[in-house]
Amino acid sequence: MSVERDELCALIPHAGSMCLLDRVEQWDDESIVCSSLSHHRADNPLRVDGSLAAVHGVEYGAQAMAVHGGLLARRAGAQLPAGYLAALRDVRLHAGHLDVVDGPLQVVAVRLMAEGGNLMYRIEVSGAGRVLVAARVTVADMSGRTA
Repeated sequence: MSVERDELCALIPHAGSMCLLDRVEQWDDESIVCSSLSHHRADNPLRVDGSLAAVHGVEYGAQAMAVHGGLLARRAGAQLPAGYLAALRDVRLHAGHLDVVDGPLQVVAVRLMAEGGNLMYRIEVSGAGRVLVAARVTVADMSGRTA
């Protein structure tokens, strides 16, 4: 089931141009696949000196995680608790910049662990037929609750 930009942006705390994802291509209980062309937009707020570094792919992945959690929570009649990025592990950058990649970015997030609002995902950002960024991302529930 696809989800368009306005709906997916409503699931995360980011608004306007800071909502980096354009579409949810598919999702299930364990993973989500999103796409984006925001790496080509001049108003991308992560650009520095007109360029978008590959490390910002982690933010794309974190937003995909948040959308996934929001979709799961909404389906259960709940709301995803606010969280914060607690850890990045195994970050691999296979490109210098994202803005030079032709076509859309594909952003995949696969849930590895969920305990209350504490989550761990494997993320991968690809474009032009190759992996650009990969990492494991941990988000902690801001309330400090556990399951």
